[in-house]
Amino acid sequence: MNRRQRIHMDPVAVGGPATDAARFEVGGLFDDPDELDVRLASKGRVSLAPLAEKTARRLAAGDRVVLVSRTEKQAGRLQEILENYRVGGGRIIHGWGNLPAAAGLYFCVGRLSTGFAWPETGLYVVTEDEIFGAKRRHAPRRSGAGENGVRWSSFGRIRPGDFVVHEDHGIGRYGGLVTMNVDDRINDFVIVEYAGNDRLYVPADRLGVLQLYAGADEQNPRLDQLGGRSWNTVKAKAGKSVKKIARQLVELYALRMHRGGFGFSPPDNYFSEFEATFEHEETPDQVKAIEDILGDMMSERPMDRLICGDVGFGKTEVALRAAFKAVSDGKQVAVLVPTTLLAEQHYETFRPRLEPFGVRLGVLSRFKSRAEQAELLARLRSGAVDLVVGTHRLLQKDVSFRDLGLLIVDEEQRFGVKQKEALKKYRTLVDVLAITATPVPRTLHMSMMGVRDLTVIETPPRDRFSIETYLSSYDEGLIAGALEREVARGGQVFFVHNRVQNIEAVAESLRRLVPGARFAVAHGQMKERDLERTMRTFLSRDVDVLVCTTIIDSGLDIPSANTIIINEVDRMGLAQVYQLRGRVGRASEKAYAYLLLSNGANLSRDAEKRLQALMDFSHLGAGLHLAMHDLKIRGGGNILGFAQSGHISAVGYELYVKLIERAVAELKGEEWHEAVNPEINMSLPAYLPGTYIEDTDLRLNIYRRLSHVREPEEISAMAEEIADRFGPPPGEVLNLLEIMSVRLLLKEQGITRLDVSGGSLLLTFAPHAAMDPTRLVALVSDSPHRFRMRSQNKLAIIMPSSTPDLPAVKEALCSLTGR
Repeated sequence: MNRRQRIHMDPVAVGGPATDAARFEVGGLFDDPDELDVRLASKGRVSLAPLAEKTARRLAAGDRVVLVSRTEKQAGRLQEILENYRVGGGRIIHGWGNLPAAAGLYFCVGRLSTGFAWPETGLYVVTEDEIFGAKRRHAPRRSGAGENGVRWSSFGRIRPGDFVVHEDHGIGRYGGLVTMNVDDRINDFVIVEYAGNDRLYVPADRLGVLQLYAGADEQNPRLDQLGGRSWNTVKAKAGKSVKKIARQLVELYALRMHRGGFGFSPPDNYFSEFEATFEHEETPDQVKAIEDILGDMMSERPMDRLICGDVGFGKTEVALRAAFKAVSDGKQVAVLVPTTLLAEQHYETFRPRLEPFGVRLGVLSRFKSRAEQAELLARLRSGAVDLVVGTHRLLQKDVSFRDLGLLIVDEEQRFGVKQKEALKKYRTLVDVLAITATPVPRTLHMSMMGVRDLTVIETPPRDRFSIETYLSSYDEGLIAGALEREVARGGQVFFVHNRVQNIEAVAESLRRLVPGARFAVAHGQMKERDLERTMRTFLSRDVDVLVCTTIIDSGLDIPSANTIIINEVDRMGLAQVYQLRGRVGRASEKAYAYLLLSNGANLSRDAEKRLQALMDFSHLGAGLHLAMHDLKIRGGGNILGFAQSGHISAVGYELYVKLIERAVAELKGEEWHEAVNPEINMSLPAYLPGTYIEDTDLRLNIYRRLSHVREPEEISAMAEEIADRFGPPPGEVLNLLEIMSVRLLLKEQGITRLDVSGGSLLLTFAPHAAMDPTRLVALVSDSPHRFRMRSQNKLAIIMPSSTPDLPAVKEALCSLTGR
């Protein structure tokens, strides 16, 4: 339909008065469709001044102006932007049905393909797509999202026989999930086996008291004696060993806190305009990561944050927001990447987003001639370049900046020792943002202990599928079939062979296998111009199969490539293979990875474990799971120069980190309190019946997620998800959700135990309970018939009914705080 075409529309549908064959004109506020282009060449950036000017004019004439956005967040951005252009007074509404008939400015949350003007009724409508360009949207996938959410102690994939740690009882072996009838109450319990065939039955709704065991070596840990003294002795020894580390950590904290940095300004109207041009809708984790980074940048303490997220999960957009904020405040930005190819691609990604806002960009790599490099270095020194993307060439001595404010490091683990040493000086001078899909164990150490701040992006894009992975010996029939299938569906293939000596011979043998396909070869020893030409040919889809070394393993984004074959995979590291596999599956097409073993491969124990991990962790968001698995295989080893592997193996990695955190808090003079994990004893069936959710792993994973909820809204969201996935929940499941809601109230008030029996509640308070003593005394004094102190830390609440239900219990708990 032509934008100027006149069409008919039911006036009631848009809240206008009923008229016969009333006509409106597509095109919204603007008299000329070309005015919908809001880019002002004179300013070199996006500007909403034309929109604000037209809106103000229509409002002055007594018209209704409606700006339509798909999300409330985007509507809020538009509202804020127009207020900064002194066009205020508008309000957000949800849906056309709520559009008032009165004149004014409205920000409607809804969907509309194009804007229109209806002069007869004084109605003018503009959509966000007409302002910022169309966003890419995809239908939501119902694949049990959230099931594989990354947590340090994920029980989503635990198997019988895996080792677990109970902080009070020590190291045991997971023995499965069992449904039992105890005291006429049916519930689920997690079995933990200890030495001497002893068993501990942990209520499944208290799964948070357990952690998966990760040691610092390959040896299986010794099971502890249930009720024995040895566990407390081991914990005490580990606690003493961390004192020296804690002292050094406190010194690092102090250095970062007191060394003066640059505090960036809060996000403004200009930043909101840049955010609004993002062509996708942000995931919740992206929003959280952006908020964390902006908070760090506004602080005068130099930022040192790691953003960890799987390939294609939106880390680059997060980095773009940080870069834009830095440049907006007059600072320069350096983006450091491990390969020349990735430098070129990042430059091509950053340029179209930033150049319309007047940001001056450059790229520094070996693809550039000496003259080009010299010119760029001069412009960096003079401040004529705002953002530069480059390889480790950026760290050389001849590179200097006029006013560097932010360093973004992509896949830091790919850099060598010298480069990492050079990076250390930046961490105390400017804000540093590192992004990675698979952090190495030492990076996990640093982040988990607070030396570096950590944000995890674990929400997958809606249109992504997990990569189907196969492990095989070298098989020409398998290879030919994989190549032919991908080429037949119009896709491209990476064939990774990491030995330059015979890569041409491998390519020739593949050409004979599939003569109809177009092949090219790429490796790091090629001349720069030849390599650049080959990659551009592949990017333009003039090549079907790229036979290459691991030069493609970092960050390349080629959505048309959805099959990868990795030869001699047993010769590579876990993170490297994971990165290589992540080069495919970046579009809505199903992707395939074939991992080929060397001829006559004699796999070491570590190699077997890594290959098994790659097969196990093929789901979306598996990068952190793999990193933790790698930590377990390679060992925690040496943290900050102190050999601690014996203590890590004795208590498990997660508890060891907790001991360090406690020691750090004590040295900083902070009060340390153990997290309260309340025990609830109530004659009520509250569990996930096997007849409702048959898969034991799914049940265990839901229990794990419920045990980690922190807000009532999370319980509501999980209730909706459970009903959506498994159907209307039975009474036992509804009781379980209510029990978790009660547990939140108990945690909030520092209550470690709740016993419900005989028409009364007996509450046991922790020594550091948050309950106001004055209010507690007042309750007992004013209502002695209802509130009675049983001992110094126990309070009884007499209930009206001899068999109180969960709503009554919640109401009684709320009365303690006067809600």
